[in-house]
Amino acid sequence: MSDAKLLPGIHSPADLRAIPREELGRVTEELRDEIVQCVSKTGGHLASSLGAVELITAIHYVFDTPDDRLVLDVGHQGHAHKMLTGRREQFDRIGKAGGIGKFLRRAESDYDAFGAGHAGTSISAALGMARAMRHQGRDNVAIALIGDGGMTAGMAFEALNHAGDLQERHLIVVLNDNKMSISPNVGAMSSYLSRKLSKPMVRRVKGWAKELISTLPGDALHWARKAEESVKVFLSAGTFFETLNFQYVGPIQGNRIDDVLETLENVKEMVRNGEGPILVHAITAKGYGYEAAEQDPVKYHGVGAFDVGSGQFHPSKPGPPKYQVVFADALIRLAQEDERIVAITAAMADGTSLDRFQKVFPDRFYDVGIAEQHAVTFAAGLASEGMKPVPAIYSTFLQRAYDQVVHDVCLQNLDVTFALDRAGLVGGDGATHQGFHDITYLRTLPNMIVMAPKDENELQHMVRTAVEHPGPAAVRFPRGAGFGVPMDPEIKSLPVGEAELLRDGDDALIVAFGLPVHDAFEAAGELAADGISVAVLNARFAKPLDQLRIVELARRCGAVVTVEEHSAQGGFGSAVLECLSAAGIEGRTRCLAVPDQMIEHGDPKVQRAALGLDSAGIARAVRELLDTEEQ
Repeated sequence: MSDAKLLPGIHSPADLRAIPREELGRVTEELRDEIVQCVSKTGGHLASSLGAVELITAIHYVFDTPDDRLVLDVGHQGHAHKMLTGRREQFDRIGKAGGIGKFLRRAESDYDAFGAGHAGTSISAALGMARAMRHQGRDNVAIALIGDGGMTAGMAFEALNHAGDLQERHLIVVLNDNKMSISPNVGAMSSYLSRKLSKPMVRRVKGWAKELISTLPGDALHWARKAEESVKVFLSAGTFFETLNFQYVGPIQGNRIDDVLETLENVKEMVRNGEGPILVHAITAKGYGYEAAEQDPVKYHGVGAFDVGSGQFHPSKPGPPKYQVVFADALIRLAQEDERIVAITAAMADGTSLDRFQKVFPDRFYDVGIAEQHAVTFAAGLASEGMKPVPAIYSTFLQRAYDQVVHDVCLQNLDVTFALDRAGLVGGDGATHQGFHDITYLRTLPNMIVMAPKDENELQHMVRTAVEHPGPAAVRFPRGAGFGVPMDPEIKSLPVGEAELLRDGDDALIVAFGLPVHDAFEAAGELAADGISVAVLNARFAKPLDQLRIVELARRCGAVVTVEEHSAQGGFGSAVLECLSAAGIEGRTRCLAVPDQMIEHGDPKVQRAALGLDSAGIARAVRELLDTEEQ
């Protein structure tokens, strides 16, 4: 056996299939080592990808991808997939402008059968593909690899139910059961899988049946297999999936390449015999093969740069607190005053910093799993009985619960506070995670209040404002650290709908919302040096707008520029234009926002400059507007 590495010679799954089966263990070891080495330099998702190496390798080896479609749930478990499909040499640029994405993208590779950045979508998508194959007369299969918490999403069970009803033989579901999402899995289903499907008695009985069956000929084999299935019905939790008309296979050791290969080859034969849909249950360890990640898979889910040998993260430079930490700490202080306050997360306790709240108030903290729809209606139920629930959900994920926000919260005017983390540009996570749509979809709703702070100090005051408001309220705040401004010792409630005039002026008005307020203020200073007098208004509220102040300043200044880190369509700028139109103001206006296009991964500072949302871009827009007026 040669000592030369195998991975450099694999540029596609076709190359992988040319490798002798007995050498695949070396391939998985090399993949795991390279994932650790790459992520230690670039940062990114680690533990999830390490646990899925064998499953992904075996799927590409056994099945004819890309003609057979592999659909990965979420995608942060997909590093091995990317490396085996021709993108290994691009990992030094993952999540950076011009580089490959952290998640799956159809435009990036023919092997990315379906884009994925949100959880729970894989089975639905794969079922759609399988039905398309049936309609088009193709004899391929669609394989959904779901796990890392994806099975806590209600959509996954909707898809299972439909697939079982259709009895779709072209569909294979591989359940990567690592008992984790980003935080530990929650819920009865997770507990059920962990306890029942791994019982030693179940494995022993199935093992005995398998040994017996292998010795039987002809018709005896057929009836013995029926008997084995009967044993499974009574002794394993495969009953649950089998009642949905799935053929259940497992549990298997998902980090043993030989076990996975043998199972998938058998499953492939079952598909040829028309026995689908099939669910393969694989038990894996998140972070498998790298001890530090195995010991603390939550800490090593998404990481910065670290030392491979010690597992120690490179020290970060001291700086201002992250917005999410300011939010969580403010909520803790308010909860100490008001026992009605409870916090809710959808499997993102660490990501939203609500793990800090959980440590102080474990009985007033709820992690509902990857189930944003349930999180919102659960909050509505709490509010209907006099509690003050605060679901903290990334802007991009709250989109998944829009109907619940409309129907269950706003129409009933219930006292729910939405903390929208990661609003605006998100950097390396890219298009699937950009928070560009929340202002548009929230400000249209009756009873809803929408606000955004100019800095971390104002955020803590907005948390109190939202919690004390007797109705629906949303506070959107960006990813990353604040500006380092002094923090007021007392958290005060702000007057709802009242903007803050930061700088007065006569030549033009800049109305900024949220993070861009800082750059707007800097732009006004730059313009003042050129003799241009610019007023800067920190809007604070997109709904209700401070209409009186905006109209008064717009009448005096004549030229109005709005700035927001959000989609231009229906966003904050649109709200200001509606206000000016209603007041009969026909002066020059310019709305600076994100254009009607997808923004991919990259450095947010560079992206803001390219979008004209930094101080230079804002100053340039004011100059252009004034120049137009003079012509």
